Amino acid sequence: MASLNPLQGVLGQRRAAHLLRRTSFRYTRAKVDELAALSASDAVAALLQPAPLHLDQPLYAATAGALPVTWINPPQPPSVQLPADDNDLRRFVMGWWLNEALHDPGAGHRLEFFFHQFLTVTPDYGSSMNFHDYLMLLRWGCLGNFKKLVTKMILDNVMLDYIDNNQNFVNNPNLNYAREFFELHTIGAGPAAGPGDYTNYTETDIEEAARVLTGFSNAKRHQYSDPETGLPAGRGYPQSHDFGVKTFSARFNGATIQPPTNDLDGMNAELTALVDMVFAQPETARHFCRRLYRFFVGRDIPAEIETDIIEPLAQTFITNAFEIKPVVQQLLQSEHFFDADDANATDENTGALIRSPLDLALQTLSFFEVPIPDPTTDTLVHYDTFWDKSIMGRLMDWSGMFMFYPPDVAGYPGYYQAPDFNRQFFNSATIVARYKWPEMLITGTHAWGPGAGEPLGTKFDFAAWLRDSGFVADPNDSYVLVQELLRYLFPEVPDNARFEYFHTTIFLDGLPAADWDYEWFNYIGTGDDSEVQIPLRRLFNAMLYAPEMQVY
Repeated sequence: MASLNPLQGVLGQRRAAHLLRRTSFRYTRAKVDELAALSASDAVAALLQPAPLHLDQPLYAATAGALPVTWINPPQPPSVQLPADDNDLRRFVMGWWLNEALHDPGAGHRLEFFFHQFLTVTPDYGSSMNFHDYLMLLRWGCLGNFKKLVTKMILDNVMLDYIDNNQNFVNNPNLNYAREFFELHTIGAGPAAGPGDYTNYTETDIEEAARVLTGFSNAKRHQYSDPETGLPAGRGYPQSHDFGVKTFSARFNGATIQPPTNDLDGMNAELTALVDMVFAQPETARHFCRRLYRFFVGRDIPAEIETDIIEPLAQTFITNAFEIKPVVQQLLQSEHFFDADDANATDENTGALIRSPLDLALQTLSFFEVPIPDPTTDTLVHYDTFWDKSIMGRLMDWSGMFMFYPPDVAGYPGYYQAPDFNRQFFNSATIVARYKWPEMLITGTHAWGPGAGEPLGTKFDFAAWLRDSGFVADPNDSYVLVQELLRYLFPEVPDNARFEYFHTTIFLDGLPAADWDYEWFNYIGTGDDSEVQIPLRRLFNAMLYAPEMQVY
């Protein structure tokens, strides 16, 4: 029986590592050790504390060495020269978010990404400023109230453009937003129950909801801001709204919505009534909890999980008036999340998901403390060379995950598309980029394909990291060194044969351990790393190639 009972006792290293891998993009030994001494409930509570941003917005520099400027809040004076094509600025916004995610010690950016997957847009709709507003709305709402977040997302300027509600008028209704509001953002489609009947709603409901949404469209940035979030938003335009009575199907008990007044207040009242009507259906809470489960725990939801996990989570969600944090806490501190609700604690959840290219990139960078170009002093290299051309353009794009550009309104297929789900992150078309990732880091270049040899924007020095980081007290002890690396990098401690493969075959290359001991102390004494880098590079490649590194 799957159990949502809180896991008792301190986590220990293995479970703490599992929790951190699943909840944060910043994966470090220090954070694992910190969480290992806590109970599951205390560890989850710590991870759900919002962390401050390093930079509240991205910086822009046209050339290397140029003085970086901001353009979002507040806009720079007219004397500042910005690129004529706003596309040049959107990539700086994307790099800004990735850098903040890399340095966030908690679950905030993971939850932001969950809601980006849930409430998908792409940066090409609206301006770079609008896209920054969208990301900040996700930040505002990811640990708040889901009902509020969904309502405010309806008026997000990028979302209004992306799903065409800015083309939804009383005399020319557009059904796109209403369709995705039901199918993706709230209640979800059930099995087809007949023509135009999706069990949880019907085509009639889509048509009537589209009428409720008529006239809600974009507003010029700084012309209107949401009073609760303080973020620029769209608004209602009464001259474009259908103020007639909207009558919904039997799926909503024939509910009707009529504005109390024929003005903006009446439009907003209708919008509130629509959201209230949909959230009053228990299936809306269940749909959210299934999405949450698939993102954080496992893609498959058999009958046992539906009964023992999804149903009680949904009840928690409803009882707490759709507050997100109580549901996330209940799931992540549960015996089920840690695979502690049956006799075999190693066969279900730990290591059961394939890392997305986003996880592979950020968790590797954070674990090995790879130096990142400073956005305030090395702005163009930071945003353009490192994040845009290398991490996104080389690693993630070639691994099949176009960051912030999911292929359709449902998001990235690895998170929702049955039956393959996350297996889509690892196939014959995407494997090369994943396997070239360690070489990219060691050489500091794009290691293959068109543009091979171009700069990565950073370079990982394994020997210097071992010398300076304190990851192990005595890096000269090859046994301890390899053991500790595998213990923290892999979801499960490898058996003796697997350990010997990495230690004796790969790292020592069949030589006595005393040879490594000698070479390490020679490096420390002389500064000449030529001999130690050879086995370290073999080990680095083998660990990052390993099947165990592709899962979490």
